[in-house]
Amino acid sequence: MSKLNNDVYQALANQLIEVRRNLHREPELANEEFKTTQKIREWLTNANIHILDLPLKTGLIAEIGQGTGPIVAIRCDIDALPIEEQTGLPFASEIAGKMHACGHDFHTATILGAALLLKERESELIGKVRVLFQPAEETGHGARSVLDSGGLADVNAIFGIHNSPFLNTGVFGTRSGALTASVDRFEITVTGVGAHAATPEHGVDAIVTAAQIVTALQTIVSRQNTTTEPLVLSVTRINGGFTWNVLPEKVELEGTVRTYNEELRAQIPIQMTRIIEGIAAAAGAQAQLHWYPGPAATINDGEWADFTKEIATQFGYEVLDIPPQMGGEDFSFYLQHIPGAFVNIGAGPAHALHHPRFDVDEAAILPAAKYFALLAEQALVKLNKNNNGF
Repeated sequence: MSKLNNDVYQALANQLIEVRRNLHREPELANEEFKTTQKIREWLTNANIHILDLPLKTGLIAEIGQGTGPIVAIRCDIDALPIEEQTGLPFASEIAGKMHACGHDFHTATILGAALLLKERESELIGKVRVLFQPAEETGHGARSVLDSGGLADVNAIFGIHNSPFLNTGVFGTRSGALTASVDRFEITVTGVGAHAATPEHGVDAIVTAAQIVTALQTIVSRQNTTTEPLVLSVTRINGGFTWNVLPEKVELEGTVRTYNEELRAQIPIQMTRIIEGIAAAAGAQAQLHWYPGPAATINDGEWADFTKEIATQFGYEVLDIPPQMGGEDFSFYLQHIPGAFVNIGAGPAHALHHPRFDVDEAAILPAAKYFALLAEQALVKLNKNNNGF
């Protein structure tokens, strides 16, 4: 990696902090990141970094390097969340109801910094680095649009970043195998027969039926599947009724299911359907499950996960083998096609992700940028040495 003097590094640190704050002031939601994409395009163009011509509505992929050889990708996400910011920061969101509450502004500044550092050494790279600024991670489907664009078709290894508010600055964490869980959403519609609350015998109580369904669904975790496989089933929304003295005709339930096991994941909607239809039939009601599959579990390639930890140790991070997390990440779509690893960079302590007072330690940006530049460069070295997959 380049050995710039301290003044140049300090100037770069200040530049990346300003990039992060610029993005933080003007957050954009998934698939609406037009202004964010334009800013990134301008920053890359000013650094004479080539941007690929791809059919992406928002987000982009840049490329650094020349000639033939392996290709490594480094990825950040650029979208924000529909959350009203409560940090009180001088650069807090200026867009009502929108906030970078997951640190994607931190990720973008970091990977932009890595791109600038790699550009300085472009003539020395033995291969190419694709720098991916991905849209719509928060919807769980942005990665699919990137894969569909063809921009990663010939990539040999890919690496992604997420900040962690639970790791102090200077701490690095990842693991081989499952790092984050699959993310599926469900809705259940329970239909009974409306009636006056004083004469429930003239109707079919959708609320009582829905309540029984909520309770019974927990037996999927506690009684229908092995206790050795982590599984979460959470009902997070109940909506039914419009006044105090009427039994409503319909009740809606919504929630999520998380697991690391694909075989188990495939069984859950089958088990849920059996429960909800059985309970509804016993009550004389009807119930229907609507299942919305999201990203699969993020499964790090063991060799590349170990490699990221090796480079992190060389770089000077405190390296942890962290436990798997029940949160989700659409980086999993890339890992289904390209070997690589997803890593956590400490930027805390701070409020949890998606909290209205969430913030990051900006002192973590420059080290993370230097790390990802080094990781990409050394991954090219490894691929060339192994003649692996190109």
